[in-house]
Amino acid sequence: MDNTGKEKEAMQLMAEADKKVKSSGSFLGGMFGGNHKVEDACEMYARAANMFKMAKNWSEAINCLNAAIDIYTDMGRFTIAAKHHMTIAEVYESELVDIEKAIAHYEQAADYYKGEESNSSANKCLLKVGFYCAQLEQYPKAIEIFEQVATSTMDNPLLKYNAKEYFWKASLCHFIVDELNAKLAIEKYESMFPAFSDSRECKLLKKLLEAHEEQNSEAFTEAVKEFDSISRLDQWQTTMLLRIKKTIQGDSGDLK
Repeated sequence: MDNTGKEKEAMQLMAEADKKVKSSGSFLGGMFGGNHKVEDACEMYARAANMFKMAKNWSEAINCLNAAIDIYTDMGRFTIAAKHHMTIAEVYESELVDIEKAIAHYEQAADYYKGEESNSSANKCLLKVGFYCAQLEQYPKAIEIFEQVATSTMDNPLLKYNAKEYFWKASLCHFIVDELNAKLAIEKYESMFPAFSDSRECKLLKKLLEAHEEQNSEAFTEAVKEFDSISRLDQWQTTMLLRIKKTIQGDSGDLK
């Protein structure tokens, strides 16, 4: 089936779903399995959304998912509503490249997951929010999120290894804002989570603080290169480190 066929089928499904929702709201519809009809409608909206996605008709896909979300939240089915919010966030993130809207949907998903005690799913969404807030230079919000997720994972034996990564990300955001803030934050993280002190990330941060205090671009770059030769830095970390380096006077703004 080509895209036109998929779109046509999606439109039909959407119209059917709309009809079911309307009839479930009527007096007779309510008497004869109104709830069941509404659940069927939600499934139809989700199927229609998938077809619209295949046809790359993103705005119709989002409309269908939002229609399903409205019904699921009315029914108190927050976990499935959260999943749909995540799908919408991914469309804004990858296809429509509207990061502000992606953030809003990831936040809403995290809220619903938290309310349902699905903490690991909530944290997954929150980390996306933190990641994008830092990219958009909304550092206080990013710091708050990374600290929150680090704190909630550090007491979990299965997840505590990840806590150092979140403290490291929070530290980078602090460092961009203010060197002294970063110093105090790192000390706080070390006392909260002693394993952070032994991490390569924490050792790098201390070298970078020293280089920054001395306004020494070369020492800063060398420390980053040395770290990167053993643990590859991803694009986000590299961006944050470049932003910190740019605050050194007379810096050229690269890590070469």
